Amino acid sequence: MNYLITGGSGFIGSHLVQQLLENGHSVINIDNFDQFYDYKTKIKNTLESLGSPPHFDFRDKDADIQTLITQTKSDNYQIYYLDIRDQNGLKEIFRNHKIDLVIHLAALAGVRPSIDRPLDYEEVNIRGAQNLWELCKEFGIKKFICASSSSVYGNNEKIPFSENDNVDRPISPYAATKKCVEVLGHVYHYLYQIDMIQLRFFTVYGPRQRPDLAIHKFAKLISENQEIPFYGDGSTARDYTYIDDIIDGVLKSIQYLETSNNVYQILNLGESEVVTLSEMLSVLERAMGKKTLKKMLPMQPGDVRKTNADITKAKTLIGYSPATNFQNGIKKFVEWFLENPQ
Repeated sequence: MNYLITGGSGFIGSHLVQQLLENGHSVINIDNFDQFYDYKTKIKNTLESLGSPPHFDFRDKDADIQTLITQTKSDNYQIYYLDIRDQNGLKEIFRNHKIDLVIHLAALAGVRPSIDRPLDYEEVNIRGAQNLWELCKEFGIKKFICASSSSVYGNNEKIPFSENDNVDRPISPYAATKKCVEVLGHVYHYLYQIDMIQLRFFTVYGPRQRPDLAIHKFAKLISENQEIPFYGDGSTARDYTYIDDIIDGVLKSIQYLETSNNVYQILNLGESEVVTLSEMLSVLERAMGKKTLKKMLPMQPGDVRKTNADITKAKTLIGYSPATNFQNGIKKFVEWFLENPQ
Protein backbone atom coordinates (compact mmCIF):
# COMPACT_ATOMS: atom_id res chain seq x y z
CA MET A 1 0.00 0.00 0.00
CA ASN A 2 1.05 3.59 -0.61
CA TYR A 3 0.49 5.91 2.35
CA LEU A 4 0.79 9.69 2.46
CA ILE A 5 1.66 10.98 5.92
CA THR A 6 1.70 14.66 6.82
CA GLY A 7 4.05 15.49 9.68
CA GLY A 8 5.97 12.28 9.10
CA SER A 9 9.18 13.68 10.59
CA GLY A 10 7.57 14.58 13.90
CA PHE A 11 7.28 12.53 17.06
CA ILE A 12 4.29 10.35 16.23
CA GLY A 13 4.81 10.59 12.47
CA SER A 14 8.38 9.26 12.46
CA HIS A 15 7.36 6.22 14.50
CA LEU A 16 4.46 5.56 12.12
CA VAL A 17 6.71 5.90 9.06
CA GLN A 18 9.15 3.43 10.61
CA GLN A 19 6.45 0.85 11.31
CA LEU A 20 4.80 1.13 7.88
CA LEU A 21 8.14 0.72 6.11
CA GLU A 22 9.02 -2.27 8.29
CA ASN A 23 5.66 -3.76 7.31
CA GLY A 24 6.61 -3.52 3.61
CA HIS A 25 4.57 -0.47 2.59
CA SER A 26 5.54 2.72 0.73
CA VAL A 27 5.42 6.14 2.39
CA ILE A 28 5.24 9.70 1.12
CA ASN A 29 6.17 12.07 3.95
CA ILE A 30 5.16 15.74 3.86
CA ASP A 31 6.72 17.92 6.58
CA ASN A 32 7.49 21.64 6.71
CA PHE A 33 10.09 21.41 9.53
CA ASP A 34 8.32 24.25 11.31
CA GLN A 35 10.31 26.44 13.69
CA PHE A 36 8.07 25.35 16.59
CA TYR A 37 11.12 23.32 17.59
CA ASP A 38 14.61 22.80 16.19
CA TYR A 39 14.56 21.35 12.67
CA LYS A 40 17.59 19.23 13.63
CA THR A 41 15.35 17.15 15.89
CA LYS A 42 13.11 16.33 12.94
CA ILE A 43 16.06 15.38 10.78
CA LYS A 44 17.23 13.00 13.52
CA ASN A 45 13.69 11.61 13.79
CA THR A 46 13.62 11.00 10.05
CA LEU A 47 16.95 9.22 10.02
CA GLU A 48 15.95 7.06 12.99
CA SER A 49 12.65 6.15 11.31
CA LEU A 50 14.57 4.94 8.24
CA GLY A 51 17.03 2.92 10.28
CA SER A 52 19.90 5.25 9.41
CA PRO A 53 22.60 6.40 11.82
CA PRO A 54 21.44 9.67 13.46
CA HIS A 55 24.76 11.43 12.73
CA PHE A 56 24.34 14.42 10.41
CA ASP A 57 26.68 17.31 9.63
CA PHE A 58 24.37 20.24 10.30
CA ARG A 59 25.16 23.53 8.54
CA ASP A 60 22.13 25.42 7.20
CA LYS A 61 18.44 24.56 7.54
CA ASP A 62 17.38 24.64 3.89
CA ALA A 63 20.58 22.97 2.69
CA ASP A 64 20.37 20.33 5.41
CA ILE A 65 16.77 19.46 4.54
CA GLN A 66 17.58 19.21 0.83
CA THR A 67 20.48 16.89 1.69
CA LEU A 68 18.12 14.78 3.79
CA ILE A 69 15.62 14.57 0.92
CA THR A 70 18.32 13.48 -1.51
CA GLN A 71 19.94 10.95 0.81
CA THR A 72 16.72 9.25 1.93
CA LYS A 73 14.81 8.99 -1.36
CA SER A 74 14.14 5.37 -2.33
CA ASP A 75 11.63 3.24 -4.16
CA ASN A 76 9.41 3.03 -1.07
CA TYR A 77 10.09 6.35 0.69
CA GLN A 78 10.11 9.99 -0.32
CA ILE A 79 10.01 13.13 1.81
CA TYR A 80 8.70 16.51 0.66
CA TYR A 81 9.65 19.78 2.36
CA LEU A 82 6.26 21.47 2.11
CA ASP A 83 3.67 23.35 4.14
CA ILE A 84 0.13 21.92 4.09
CA ARG A 85 -1.15 25.44 3.37
CA ASP A 86 0.52 25.21 -0.06
CA GLN A 87 -2.35 23.76 -2.07
CA ASN A 88 -0.50 23.93 -5.40
CA GLY A 89 2.50 22.12 -3.95
CA LEU A 90 0.24 19.48 -2.43
CA LYS A 91 -1.55 19.03 -5.75
CA GLU A 92 1.71 18.19 -7.50
CA ILE A 93 2.39 15.47 -4.95
CA PHE A 94 -1.10 14.01 -5.32
CA ARG A 95 -0.74 14.14 -9.10
CA ASN A 96 2.63 12.37 -9.12
CA HIS A 97 1.86 9.54 -6.69
CA LYS A 98 -0.72 6.82 -6.39
CA ILE A 99 -2.04 7.27 -2.85
CA ASP A 100 -4.17 4.63 -1.16
CA LEU A 101 -4.72 6.35 2.20
CA VAL A 102 -3.85 9.69 3.82
CA ILE A 103 -2.77 9.92 7.47
CA HIS A 104 -2.90 13.57 8.50
CA LEU A 105 -0.74 14.23 11.57
CA ALA A 106 0.68 17.67 10.73
CA ALA A 107 -0.56 20.64 12.76
CA LEU A 108 0.53 23.59 14.78
CA ALA A 109 0.68 21.94 18.18
CA GLY A 110 0.47 23.11 21.77
CA VAL A 111 -2.29 24.61 23.88
CA ARG A 112 -0.34 27.54 25.33
CA PRO A 113 1.23 28.82 22.08
CA SER A 114 -2.19 28.75 20.41
CA ILE A 115 -3.39 31.45 22.82
CA ASP A 116 -0.67 33.77 21.51
CA ARG A 117 -1.09 32.78 17.82
CA PRO A 118 -4.75 31.87 17.31
CA LEU A 119 -4.94 32.98 13.67
CA ASP A 120 -1.89 30.92 12.72
CA TYR A 121 -3.49 27.88 14.34
CA GLU A 122 -6.71 28.43 12.43
CA GLU A 123 -4.86 28.78 9.13
CA VAL A 124 -2.60 25.74 9.51
CA ASN A 125 -4.86 23.32 11.33
CA ILE A 126 -8.19 24.02 9.63
CA ARG A 127 -7.22 25.22 6.15
CA GLY A 128 -4.43 22.65 5.95
CA ALA A 129 -6.87 19.80 6.57
CA GLN A 130 -9.31 21.22 4.02
CA ASN A 131 -6.56 21.42 1.42
CA LEU A 132 -5.97 17.71 1.84
CA TRP A 133 -9.67 16.83 1.69
CA GLU A 134 -10.15 18.90 -1.46
CA LEU A 135 -7.35 16.96 -3.11
CA CYS A 136 -8.73 13.64 -1.88
CA LYS A 137 -12.01 14.65 -3.51
CA GLU A 138 -10.27 15.63 -6.76
CA PHE A 139 -8.07 12.54 -7.00
CA GLY A 140 -10.62 10.02 -5.75
CA ILE A 141 -8.85 9.06 -2.51
CA LYS A 142 -11.46 7.54 -0.21
CA LYS A 143 -9.55 6.63 2.96
CA PHE A 144 -8.37 9.22 5.51
CA ILE A 145 -7.10 9.17 9.11
CA CYS A 146 -6.81 12.43 11.03
CA ALA A 147 -5.08 13.27 14.30
CA SER A 148 -7.40 14.96 16.77
CA SER A 149 -6.68 15.56 20.45
CA SER A 150 -7.96 14.94 23.95
CA SER A 151 -7.89 18.73 24.34
CA VAL A 152 -11.30 18.90 22.62
CA TYR A 153 -12.88 17.70 25.89
CA GLY A 154 -11.83 20.85 27.75
CA ASN A 155 -12.60 20.70 31.46
CA ASN A 156 -15.17 17.97 31.01
CA GLU A 157 -16.70 17.11 34.37
CA LYS A 158 -17.57 13.54 33.37
CA ILE A 159 -14.74 11.03 33.87
CA PRO A 160 -13.62 9.11 31.86
CA PHE A 161 -14.03 11.03 28.60
CA SER A 162 -16.22 9.28 26.04
CA GLU A 163 -16.54 9.99 22.32
CA ASN A 164 -20.25 10.61 22.97
CA ASP A 165 -19.55 13.47 25.39
CA ASN A 166 -20.38 17.03 24.37
CA VAL A 167 -17.20 18.82 23.24
CA ASP A 168 -18.69 22.23 22.45
CA ARG A 169 -16.71 24.02 25.17
CA PRO A 170 -12.99 23.93 24.27
CA ILE A 171 -10.76 26.20 26.37
CA SER A 172 -7.94 26.95 23.91
CA PRO A 173 -7.68 27.90 20.22
CA TYR A 174 -5.74 24.69 19.59
CA ALA A 175 -8.59 22.59 20.98
CA ALA A 176 -11.13 24.60 18.97
CA THR A 177 -9.25 23.94 15.72
CA LYS A 178 -9.19 20.21 16.44
CA LYS A 179 -12.94 20.17 17.10
CA CYS A 180 -13.51 22.15 13.91
CA VAL A 181 -11.49 19.64 11.87
CA GLU A 182 -13.57 16.79 13.27
CA VAL A 183 -16.76 18.54 12.18
CA LEU A 184 -15.45 19.48 8.73
CA GLY A 185 -14.20 15.94 8.28
CA HIS A 186 -17.75 14.69 8.60
CA VAL A 187 -18.82 17.10 5.87
CA TYR A 188 -16.30 15.61 3.45
CA HIS A 189 -17.31 12.10 4.46
CA TYR A 190 -20.99 12.87 3.89
CA LEU A 191 -20.64 14.79 0.61
CA TYR A 192 -17.79 12.88 -1.02
CA GLN A 193 -17.87 9.43 0.64
CA ILE A 194 -14.39 9.74 2.13
CA ASP A 195 -14.11 7.04 4.80
CA MET A 196 -12.52 8.64 7.84
CA ILE A 197 -11.35 8.01 11.38
CA GLN A 198 -10.54 10.91 13.70
CA LEU A 199 -8.18 9.80 16.48
CA ARG A 200 -8.19 11.72 19.76
CA PHE A 201 -4.68 11.20 21.11
CA PHE A 202 -4.19 11.41 24.88
CA THR A 203 -0.80 12.87 25.99
CA VAL A 204 1.59 10.76 23.95
CA TYR A 205 5.11 10.17 25.32
CA GLY A 206 8.13 8.01 24.61
CA PRO A 207 11.33 8.11 22.52
CA ARG A 208 11.49 11.13 20.15
CA GLN A 209 8.85 13.00 22.15
CA ARG A 210 8.68 16.68 21.25
CA PRO A 211 11.16 18.65 23.37
CA ASP A 212 8.49 21.16 24.45
CA LEU A 213 6.34 18.52 26.14
CA ALA A 214 6.52 18.09 29.89
CA ILE A 215 8.22 14.70 30.24
CA HIS A 216 10.97 15.54 27.76
CA LYS A 217 11.39 19.07 29.10
CA PHE A 218 11.54 17.86 32.71
CA ALA A 219 14.07 15.15 31.83
CA LYS A 220 16.36 17.72 30.23
CA LEU A 221 16.13 20.04 33.22
CA ILE A 222 16.76 17.18 35.66
CA SER A 223 19.83 16.11 33.68
CA GLU A 224 21.13 19.70 33.85
CA ASN A 225 20.35 20.06 37.58
CA GLN A 226 17.96 22.92 36.89
CA GLU A 227 14.66 23.86 38.52
CA ILE A 228 11.43 22.41 37.15
CA PRO A 229 8.69 24.93 36.28
CA PHE A 230 5.79 23.37 38.18
CA TYR A 231 2.38 24.77 37.30
CA GLY A 232 -0.35 24.49 39.91
CA ASP A 233 -0.32 22.27 43.00
CA GLY A 234 0.59 19.04 41.20
CA SER A 235 -2.94 17.64 41.15
CA THR A 236 -3.53 18.18 37.43
CA ALA A 237 -3.57 14.76 35.78
CA ARG A 238 -3.08 13.26 32.34
CA ASP A 239 -3.85 9.99 30.62
CA TYR A 240 -0.27 9.38 29.43
CA THR A 241 -0.14 7.04 26.42
CA TYR A 242 3.06 5.35 25.29
CA ILE A 243 4.05 5.87 21.66
CA ASP A 244 4.01 2.16 20.76
CA ASP A 245 0.39 1.93 21.89
CA ILE A 246 -0.56 4.97 19.84
CA ILE A 247 1.11 3.51 16.74
CA ASP A 248 -0.71 0.23 17.32
CA GLY A 249 -3.97 2.15 17.44
CA VAL A 250 -3.19 3.99 14.19
CA LEU A 251 -2.23 0.75 12.41
CA LYS A 252 -5.43 -0.93 13.56
CA SER A 253 -7.41 2.09 12.38
CA ILE A 254 -5.76 1.73 8.97
CA GLN A 255 -6.71 -1.94 8.84
CA TYR A 256 -10.29 -1.14 9.80
CA LEU A 257 -10.61 1.55 7.11
CA GLU A 258 -9.13 -0.67 4.42
CA THR A 259 -11.67 -3.42 5.10
CA SER A 260 -14.74 -1.23 5.75
CA ASN A 261 -16.92 1.20 3.83
CA ASN A 262 -19.13 4.15 4.76
CA VAL A 263 -17.00 4.92 7.83
CA TYR A 264 -16.88 8.06 9.91
CA GLN A 265 -15.64 7.37 13.43
CA ILE A 266 -14.08 9.31 16.30
CA LEU A 267 -11.91 7.20 18.61
CA ASN A 268 -10.09 7.88 21.85
CA LEU A 269 -6.54 6.51 21.90
CA GLY A 270 -5.40 6.66 25.51
CA GLU A 271 -4.07 4.39 28.21
CA SER A 272 -7.02 4.87 30.62
CA GLU A 273 -4.42 5.25 33.41
CA VAL A 274 -4.43 8.71 34.97
CA VAL A 275 -1.21 10.10 36.47
CA THR A 276 -0.95 13.39 38.35
CA LEU A 277 1.76 15.93 37.63
CA SER A 278 3.37 15.19 41.00
CA GLU A 279 3.36 11.45 40.33
CA MET A 280 4.78 11.93 36.85
CA LEU A 281 7.71 13.93 38.17
CA SER A 282 8.39 11.38 40.93
CA VAL A 283 8.44 8.47 38.47
CA LEU A 284 10.73 10.41 36.13
CA GLU A 285 13.12 11.32 38.97
CA ARG A 286 13.35 7.69 40.06
CA ALA A 287 14.04 6.53 36.50
CA MET A 288 16.78 9.12 36.10
CA GLY A 289 18.21 8.52 39.58
CA LYS A 290 18.15 12.22 40.44
CA LYS A 291 16.00 14.57 42.49
CA THR A 292 15.23 18.09 41.42
CA LEU A 293 13.90 21.38 42.75
CA LYS A 294 10.52 22.74 41.74
CA LYS A 295 9.73 26.33 40.87
CA MET A 296 6.09 26.71 41.88
CA LEU A 297 3.99 28.66 39.36
CA PRO A 298 0.26 29.34 38.89
CA MET A 299 -1.82 27.28 36.47
CA GLN A 300 -1.44 28.32 32.83
CA PRO A 301 -4.41 29.63 30.82
CA GLY A 302 -5.87 26.95 28.56
CA ASP A 303 -4.54 23.99 30.58
CA VAL A 304 -7.14 21.36 31.42
CA ARG A 305 -7.32 19.93 34.93
CA LYS A 306 -7.55 16.26 33.99
CA THR A 307 -7.73 13.93 31.00
CA ASN A 308 -8.91 10.35 31.15
CA ALA A 309 -9.86 8.27 28.11
CA ASP A 310 -12.70 5.82 27.90
CA ILE A 311 -11.18 3.45 25.32
CA THR A 312 -14.11 1.02 25.18
CA LYS A 313 -15.07 2.07 21.65
CA ALA A 314 -11.52 1.71 20.28
CA LYS A 315 -11.20 -1.70 21.91
CA THR A 316 -14.50 -2.86 20.41
CA LEU A 317 -14.17 -1.35 16.94
CA ILE A 318 -10.50 -1.85 16.06
CA GLY A 319 -9.15 -4.14 18.80
CA TYR A 320 -7.05 -1.41 20.42
CA SER A 321 -5.25 -2.76 23.48
CA PRO A 322 -2.59 -0.55 25.12
CA ALA A 323 0.15 -2.63 26.69
CA THR A 324 2.69 -0.27 28.30
CA ASN A 325 2.08 1.04 31.80
CA PHE A 326 3.46 4.41 32.81
CA GLN A 327 6.39 3.18 34.89
CA ASN A 328 7.72 0.95 32.10
CA GLY A 329 7.08 3.61 29.50
CA ILE A 330 9.10 6.16 31.45
CA LYS A 331 11.97 3.68 31.80
CA LYS A 332 12.03 3.23 28.03
CA PHE A 333 11.89 6.98 27.46
CA VAL A 334 14.75 7.63 29.89
CA GLU A 335 16.89 4.94 28.23
CA TRP A 336 16.39 6.69 24.87
CA PHE A 337 16.95 10.14 26.40
CA LEU A 338 20.25 9.17 28.00
CA GLU A 339 21.48 7.56 24.76
CA ASN A 340 20.63 10.62 22.65
CA PRO A 341 22.44 13.86 23.56
CA GLN A 342 19.91 16.68 23.69
